[in-house]
Amino acid sequence: MPMFRCAVATFVAALIALCAPHVRGHEFKLDAVVNAFVRVEQTEAHLVVRAPLYLFKSVHFPVKATEIDLAASSAVMERALALVQQDIVLLEDGRPLATRSAIGRLALPSDRSFESFDEAVRHVATKIEPETHIVIDQGYVDAHLVYPLKSAGAVFALRSTVAPELGEYLKIAIRYETARGESRSMVLRGGVGTVDLNPTWLSAAGGFIGFGITHILTGLDHLLFLLCLIIPLRGVRQLLTVITGFTVAHSFTLIGSAFGLAPEGAWFSPFVELVIAISIIYMALENIIGVDIRRRVLLTVLFGLVHGFGFSYGLKEDLQFAGSHLLVSLFAFNVGIELGQILVLAVTLPALVLVTRFVLPGRVGLIILGALVAHVGWHWMTDRWDALARQRWPVPDMASLPVLLFWIAGLAIAAGAVIIVVGRLRLDGRATLAVPDAAAADSTAAE
Repeated sequence: MPMFRCAVATFVAALIALCAPHVRGHEFKLDAVVNAFVRVEQTEAHLVVRAPLYLFKSVHFPVKATEIDLAASSAVMERALALVQQDIVLLEDGRPLATRSAIGRLALPSDRSFESFDEAVRHVATKIEPETHIVIDQGYVDAHLVYPLKSAGAVFALRSTVAPELGEYLKIAIRYETARGESRSMVLRGGVGTVDLNPTWLSAAGGFIGFGITHILTGLDHLLFLLCLIIPLRGVRQLLTVITGFTVAHSFTLIGSAFGLAPEGAWFSPFVELVIAISIIYMALENIIGVDIRRRVLLTVLFGLVHGFGFSYGLKEDLQFAGSHLLVSLFAFNVGIELGQILVLAVTLPALVLVTRFVLPGRVGLIILGALVAHVGWHWMTDRWDALARQRWPVPDMASLPVLLFWIAGLAIAAGAVIIVVGRLRLDGRATLAVPDAAAADSTAAE
């Protein structure tokens, strides 16, 4: 048994410590960008695409010295158009559409004709000047594809298999226009698969539930904060109160951010990430020193407001897939986060019971777990402070005053509501380690 305890304790320590190196921001390489317009009309749909030449590795344009031989490129352009049709597929109600016509041409890197749909269509229909000089891999392949439609009111989707080897370094910027004249823009990353351009509310809800689950399960800092919250708690009432407080709080700021009520500026995102790291350190230290459940509920709500801003940054890029169903998508994203939290708790709580009973029992175990979590949080905090220190702090002005007053009022209301709820629930002031011994287990069962 001592060897078993030692092995499991070492594994837990290593698992938590391994989180620390992953706190640095992603390092992005030079992205490849494909620009596209999708316009739906009553009887047909148009796809106008501009892709960098270097993506067409399997299509070899003839060259003279270091330039493309335009006079001998007609047959190769047909193969390039076939490749575009193969790798970018437009779907109508899940059915891949077949092109009625397809034309294409080469373009210089300096060309700016893809500023609008009409200008791009005119450009593709114009033959390239014979004296144009395009250096190998430094221009574009432009294509205009036309598809016959059964109904302009169908659900349209785009499926891309362009350059799968680039993964997320490939971006597809799409400007979508409906038959009613509505338009929206979205940026897809390579490997995203099939994306609805005008989703129904049901498909939008399903997609955003998935986004919410993925976001919470891949958000190591949010999961570690959740772990800190539940380590010292006992009894269903304490757990439900704390988790519900966290849920309501982060939902409040998440929705507010989605409607543009969050502070603006490059400084705010690293500031939020820094405070999230601080919240983890604080909760870990409080677990070591001793927990007052009423104070914990209050701080959970206040820190939950900050975590909601963190969730909103993950949601911001995904909102482009909501179509016209913003409220449904926001609600579904929150549902996904809660389902992810339930999944985490379903796995974590039994594991915590085993660890705190057999591996790290009693007060010493709580101190060891708190120290490990605080160690990871400290790494996050120092890295995020470095990122924040490189940003310029905002200068307060009258335009930002309403937003500031809104969030101050929100904090005051949240704190007051928590104080009232905790008083009504009559929670015990002291929280103990979750099932550290047989007596605690009996007490928990009694509750």
